[in-house]
Amino acid sequence: MTTTADPTCRTLDDDDRPPGVPDLNEVAGEWVDAHELAHLPSLRNQHGQGHVNHDLTSLSWLAAPPYSFGYHTGVLRLDGVVPDAQRFRWKPWGVQREHRGAGVSVRTDTRMALSRNLLLWRVEVTNEQAVPATYEVSQDLFALLTATEVGWGWLYDVPWTNGDHHDFITLERIRDNTRPARDGAPFLLGPGPRRVRLGRPRLPGIQRDEDRSPMLMRYELPRHVSLDTVYPHRTAARGGIRNLHCGPVDGGTVFESAGPIELDPTSRVDLDAFELRDGLVLSFEFRPDTPTEPGVILTHGNHPDSLQLGVDADGLWFGISGEVEHADTPLVAGAWHRVAVLLTDDRVTLLLDGQPVAATGHWSRSRRWRTTVADGLAVTADRDSAARAAYAFSTAPTDLAVTGAGARATWSLALAPGETRTLGVVCAYGTDRDEVAEVARRTADTFDETLSESEAGMRRHWRSMFTPGNDDFSGHLPTFRADDPRLGRAYYMGALLVLYLRNLNASPTEPIFLTGGPRLGPTTTFYWDHSEWSRMYALLEPVGLRAWLHRALSGPYDDSFGFDTRRGGPLGNEYASTHLSLFRLVEHYVCITGDLAFLDEQAGCATVAGHLERLAYGWRDRRRPATGGELADFGDDAWRVLECVPNYLNVVASLNAGYVAMMRSLAGLFRLRGRLDEAARARAEADTLASAVLRLYVDGGRWSIRHPDRTDTIGHVLDFGLVAAALHDDLSPTQRREMVDFVTGHLLTGTWMRALAQDDPVAGSSDRPDHGAGGAFGAWPGVTAHGLARLGRPDLAVGLLRLTPESASGALWGQAMEILDDDPADIRVRVAERGVSNRDSIAGAATAEAILAALFDFDPTFTDLDPTHPDTAATAPAAIHRPGVGVLCHLNVAPVRSPADTSR
Repeated sequence: MTTTADPTCRTLDDDDRPPGVPDLNEVAGEWVDAHELAHLPSLRNQHGQGHVNHDLTSLSWLAAPPYSFGYHTGVLRLDGVVPDAQRFRWKPWGVQREHRGAGVSVRTDTRMALSRNLLLWRVEVTNEQAVPATYEVSQDLFALLTATEVGWGWLYDVPWTNGDHHDFITLERIRDNTRPARDGAPFLLGPGPRRVRLGRPRLPGIQRDEDRSPMLMRYELPRHVSLDTVYPHRTAARGGIRNLHCGPVDGGTVFESAGPIELDPTSRVDLDAFELRDGLVLSFEFRPDTPTEPGVILTHGNHPDSLQLGVDADGLWFGISGEVEHADTPLVAGAWHRVAVLLTDDRVTLLLDGQPVAATGHWSRSRRWRTTVADGLAVTADRDSAARAAYAFSTAPTDLAVTGAGARATWSLALAPGETRTLGVVCAYGTDRDEVAEVARRTADTFDETLSESEAGMRRHWRSMFTPGNDDFSGHLPTFRADDPRLGRAYYMGALLVLYLRNLNASPTEPIFLTGGPRLGPTTTFYWDHSEWSRMYALLEPVGLRAWLHRALSGPYDDSFGFDTRRGGPLGNEYASTHLSLFRLVEHYVCITGDLAFLDEQAGCATVAGHLERLAYGWRDRRRPATGGELADFGDDAWRVLECVPNYLNVVASLNAGYVAMMRSLAGLFRLRGRLDEAARARAEADTLASAVLRLYVDGGRWSIRHPDRTDTIGHVLDFGLVAAALHDDLSPTQRREMVDFVTGHLLTGTWMRALAQDDPVAGSSDRPDHGAGGAFGAWPGVTAHGLARLGRPDLAVGLLRLTPESASGALWGQAMEILDDDPADIRVRVAERGVSNRDSIAGAATAEAILAALFDFDPTFTDLDPTHPDTAATAPAAIHRPGVGVLCHLNVAPVRSPADTSR
């Protein structure tokens, strides 16, 4: 590491923003027209998260554990009409929305008060006419929330009229109804043909139709729920079913099955698929054997919003799109009953023996929540939990009245020409009715001050991030004085993303950094995503990372992609990257903090050092004779690796290269701890493994995938990035050149990149914009830049990284960045919404991580701690200068803090 001291890296004063650190307004947050956005901005406040919608005020996906909100918080109307948000501006403390109409404009500012259970809306109405005008402004006030300590998975529980569960698809349809043209539009019937199943639903419940079917995230969801999630209906009803028919009300057939079919609690009968549409009737005859025993009769599809019918102690019930309705009419054991479900766009009705016995109602009139209005407040209580919420106002409304499960506030504003009137709305939530009412009232009385506190608090955290010895973090990030302002902005946007996803409430033990959201995971951390910014994590929050690593290593990490930080349980399916991710996180923590004592601490069934050995040697148990027996075979489930690239299975170059890197680093750790024979063996095995990986190389910079029955060729960024990072010294000059040419010629485009080459044979089968040919995951530009630098092209790394700020859709990078090819001369990139993509993704911090690792060669491994290694340094210098890049200041790498005997 070539370094020089730099006089600009001066000591900081207590009240000084570190030199070179830009103001938050310079990092992100310009106005963006609505038509330029796919994924609308999010809100966060270090306690919770939420999503703004298409109108001027409503929020959905609000969650601040133990609280979560259902549906949305209510739209604003101007003279009875819902104006659309024509422009958005995101800031880390809130989101502004704006509408300009005929002679009037409305601008709103929506915030989650910093580290408080408090929502704030500022509404400005301006008369832009040359004459006086009176406007009626009304705001719907819904707080359909719950308080719960269970169900905090990646797919976390959201409150509905009859219980709490995750129905992503329906809630997104309800969000879409906040568009002005769709105000009050139907949301019950989901698109697409779905299979009919009689009896027991596919466990673990309503998620997707088939285990092996492609999961392109259109209608399907994996079972990424917490261990304490309980599906209420898991067995079949006892009885018989016959004459199943679906067709239009006025006659015709879409589907039919004569039967009879006998059901017991273990029965499951798969029938054909068809689509539910407006005007259809689904009918059948059912004979209950024991009408009081609960069970499922029929399920259409296996998705969260699927139509499902069953019996329980009270008779028939049905569920669809988040709603569950029960019939009061009892069933008679042994008798055949005629059952029909009448489907319309805005209402589903259940008929028993020709009589309607249950029907859905609109969510805004839900029976679960009760709202009362008194003393200028609207207070909502949840029937099923202790959750309470109160709305208050900085300017008393002309009228405040209950409407359905919520309320509506109305103001009559008489405005002179050019006059602006400002309204403040507050929603406080908690479990004590009197307390939330008092907080709401007090906040409304000091509205402007509270609104300003959120911004001031985020600015304080931002300053602390780069200040040694600050009061907010256990470490700090280095400052970067970039020669190119665009490169500097890329670094600071990555740092801001880390701050934005910081959460001080989700975990009971340490500050954590959420993986994504806000439609998902308000308590979830993924191993892989954290490893994309592991150096920064260790620099900024070493105490928190240490605690998080203890929890991660103590759990069943081989069977999960991460864990719920609130309850500690594992989440999701196995990720093939987990060994590399956790090894790298521990490695960077120890090498940056110098905390060698951590290696000998117990974490679950082994010491941390024991886990490192297990992780690095994980390739041994994954070898299979059918695929050569020399490299790790990651199995035939694409969800273990890239999730949507159908042939990225079995033996792949990327993660096998990761094992080489782990083995070589482990050899350095063995040497440091005096285990010299084991170090030599580990190094020799790593070299053998590296040679086997290189045999997967294909001319032109691509890599082969070895299956039991064939070999495929693929051009994917993951192979490039991990091979370049781990094997750059093993590659020939020709291989290096061809790999660089492949990336620049096939993956880099516009201001972003593709994860998969467009000419790849499976490109058409990989529809997701994070790992396929239509775009790239938020981490991939950083991973690619690191690879380019390792292959001797830091100039190309700089060129890629400095462009990335232009792709963030006015805020920060998301999980999936999609490329719009409508104009090849002006390729646009935006944060994707389709599927289950996250608006926020911590992996985007890889852009800032790459500036540290790729451009300043800050890439510590256990080999660097080996006193016999020629490049070992006890600590990093205070400043690093790179001509043409800039100066990195205050790099807080500690000298090794070794216990007395490091050979244990």
